[in-house]
Amino acid sequence: MRLIAAVILFVTAAHAALWGVLQTKQSAPDFTGMLPSVSYDPHEGTAHPDVDTVASPERIRADMKKLATMTRAIRLYSSTGGLEQVPPLAAEAGLKVTLGVWLDKDTIRNENEVATAIKLARRNSNVIGIVVGNETLYRGELKPDELIDYIKRVKKSVTVPVTTGEIWNLWRDYPQLASNVDYIAAHVLPYWEFFNSTQAVDQAVDRYQVLRDKFPGKRVVIAEFGWPSQGYNRGISDPGPFQQAWVLRNFVARAEAIGMDYNIVESIDVPWKYFEGGVGPYWGLLTASREAKFSWTGPIVNPDYWKLAAIALLVGVLLSLPIVRLRQPTMMQAMVLAITAHGVGAWVSNVFAYWNTHYFVWGSTFALTLGLILLVPLILIAMARIEEIAAIAFGRAPRRLLTRDKVARERAAMPEGYCPKVSIHVPAYFEPVDMMKQTLDALARLDYPNYEVVCIINNTPDPAFWQPIQDHCRMLGERFKFINAEKVKGFKAGALRIAMERTAADAEIIGIIDADYVVTPDWLSDLVPAFADPAVGLVQAPQEHRDEDLSLMHYIMNGEYAGFFDIGMVQRNEENAIIVHGTMCLIRRAAMDMAGGWSSDTICEDTDLGLAIQELGWKTHYTATRYGSGLLPDTYEAFKKQRHRWAYGGFQIVKKHWRRFLPGKSRLTADQKREFSLGWLNWLGAESLGVVVAILNLIWVPIVAFAGIAIPDRILTIPIIAAFVVSLAHFLILYRLRVAVRPWQMFGAMIAAMSVQWTVSRAVAQGLITEHLAFARTSKGGLSRMSIEFQAFWEAVIGALLLIGAAILITTNYLAITELYIFAAVLILESLPFLSAVAIAVLEMSRINSFEFWRYTRVRTAELIGLRPVWVPELAGPGMLQPMQPAPLSAAATKVPEKV
Repeated sequence: MRLIAAVILFVTAAHAALWGVLQTKQSAPDFTGMLPSVSYDPHEGTAHPDVDTVASPERIRADMKKLATMTRAIRLYSSTGGLEQVPPLAAEAGLKVTLGVWLDKDTIRNENEVATAIKLARRNSNVIGIVVGNETLYRGELKPDELIDYIKRVKKSVTVPVTTGEIWNLWRDYPQLASNVDYIAAHVLPYWEFFNSTQAVDQAVDRYQVLRDKFPGKRVVIAEFGWPSQGYNRGISDPGPFQQAWVLRNFVARAEAIGMDYNIVESIDVPWKYFEGGVGPYWGLLTASREAKFSWTGPIVNPDYWKLAAIALLVGVLLSLPIVRLRQPTMMQAMVLAITAHGVGAWVSNVFAYWNTHYFVWGSTFALTLGLILLVPLILIAMARIEEIAAIAFGRAPRRLLTRDKVARERAAMPEGYCPKVSIHVPAYFEPVDMMKQTLDALARLDYPNYEVVCIINNTPDPAFWQPIQDHCRMLGERFKFINAEKVKGFKAGALRIAMERTAADAEIIGIIDADYVVTPDWLSDLVPAFADPAVGLVQAPQEHRDEDLSLMHYIMNGEYAGFFDIGMVQRNEENAIIVHGTMCLIRRAAMDMAGGWSSDTICEDTDLGLAIQELGWKTHYTATRYGSGLLPDTYEAFKKQRHRWAYGGFQIVKKHWRRFLPGKSRLTADQKREFSLGWLNWLGAESLGVVVAILNLIWVPIVAFAGIAIPDRILTIPIIAAFVVSLAHFLILYRLRVAVRPWQMFGAMIAAMSVQWTVSRAVAQGLITEHLAFARTSKGGLSRMSIEFQAFWEAVIGALLLIGAAILITTNYLAITELYIFAAVLILESLPFLSAVAIAVLEMSRINSFEFWRYTRVRTAELIGLRPVWVPELAGPGMLQPMQPAPLSAAATKVPEKV
């Protein structure tokens, strides 16, 4: 406890220190004067601006009083639709006003704007100028001559200076504008021109000087200059609160030094500008709630910085508390978990900051909320995987695992004469005869004196499948009972219930063996002694497979299976929370009877029964020692069907047992509940969540690429990438530490594990909408041939769409927005599980799936480089060889073709 407390305290202190070190403080010139002018727009809310969204006179009056403490004048962009009330209200606060005349292709609207502006200029003495049109040429609304006509009309009607507002380069390109205005009102916005914050002021001064040199003697005003406080990076353009404060304070200092006239855009954030992308609403000096974003004097700091730090530290500490419940954790194990907890705390703090500093329309609110809801289980899964990495890489060795040494000690401590009878049940359904004979022969060789074998073949009317087995059981002797049951209901569980009826009355332990499993002679003699402890209800041995050399696909499938038995099961066994997987399982009969026996209300009857036994408080044990080997699924189709059955059955078990996880509803410990809950989340949840997120992101691509809005922020995309990295590290690290496979088999196992994401998610979806699916037998032993149908069609479609989506985002990212590149990377990562399925489906149909291909490839390579002449048969297809005539041999060669 002291160790854990010290580690948590140390990591918390380091996290706090990191916040202190990373706190940004920037120096900038102080400004204590009054800004000459700022842009003002009275429209409120997030809806598109119209008459109904104009602020009330009371709000405008309050705004004017607030702005009067910062500036001497305001600039408007329109004179109608409610904005005509602004000049007199500004006069009350002592503010000057530059009127705006909004021009577009609507001639009637334009005429109304011009007439209203003229009236306001005549009636309000605080009007100091009129800007006729705002970026009208840039938007292509009018031609230069048409715009000049409007300017001339206004000039004739008022006594105040008249101009138009355009981007600086349009003034340069249309010099006739300058000769028809009283002064040049140039817009210089470095953010939109791909300059970063450190270049912005120099760029603005340079453009100002360009226009002064181009039009000597003409007054030049920078009518729009600003920098956004939030939004996406546009190339090297870097919006942000610090950048905004630094740019504006330096700009004002430079402008004052050289006597530049300028107007800052803008005074107050306008949330309705969401159509300008992520930066549109964030150009204001004040937030939409009229709070200052930064100080004009002193160092530039984030006023909420330590509040955010406190949130990060608090969440980090709270998420670290479960470490206290670990049994004898090592220092490094606790350290990894505490660092992970504080990393999540930092992310939560960033989410809070984002939510607190951004404006949301309904769509963006929905997208962010949905994204965060989906990220919560994703982050929990990542944390669980990091915990497993920490436990295996830095924790103590397993204590409860039944090893050879522990088995020997238990056997030595076993009461004299302890030899309970074991009844071994072998259910079969249309299984290959030779395969079943191997299974029964191995059982006959068991080095245990007191057992029986009940072989039950169900729903298999063809005598060719059951008659030879019946004869074989008779040949093996009276230990072997044969049952041929027809019209059995309840899937495999129904057959096992019949086997229980024929079980010897004195049998205390029930063993379950699949029809393809060849056990070692010491299976019972090694594991039965564990039942000398009357609290033990179940002992599980791992599965192994003896046919991985059939093909490259079988080789990687066996590597994928091994990970579950050597990693997950070993760790779950430490908390007495193993998953029962039927074959190679020994169950105390009393425990089975208490749990109600085999149930047919799920298609994973073995896992269902195992959990029911644990809910009653029985102990379970697991050994990683292989006491038998079976056969792998014949085809990739069979592999996927098996995984679908497991996932669908697993979801059935969740629906059946979740109430038993409530307080007081079972004898499950808190650790057992946690292991099962995280296990379901880690498997069923992770795969389903991955598919849902991928499809949602795919739907979002055209909105982002072609509408230019709602680009996913990094708080949503970075965690997805981080979770993928954690999953990759989890697989590679734990395989290297626990699973005895070669690197290439490990790589193939990773592809096989990813390839069933779509399969598992389909099973979970079907579990949500259906109650029962038929039990699907996994084809083994060569009875099932490869289907002519491509086994990864939908995976190919979704994977291709994700890659196309990433390509669209990259090729249409003309503005070089960093967040779009990150989003494209997320789509590429999300495509990998789907493409893995495609890779295995293609591999199965390919010649390279055969090991013979690789052996002969090496021989061909040797021949090509002149090592020796060889005769190589021609490959006729996947795993098939077709003889061909030997090539002529050299004199030095033997007359007999060399064997490969």
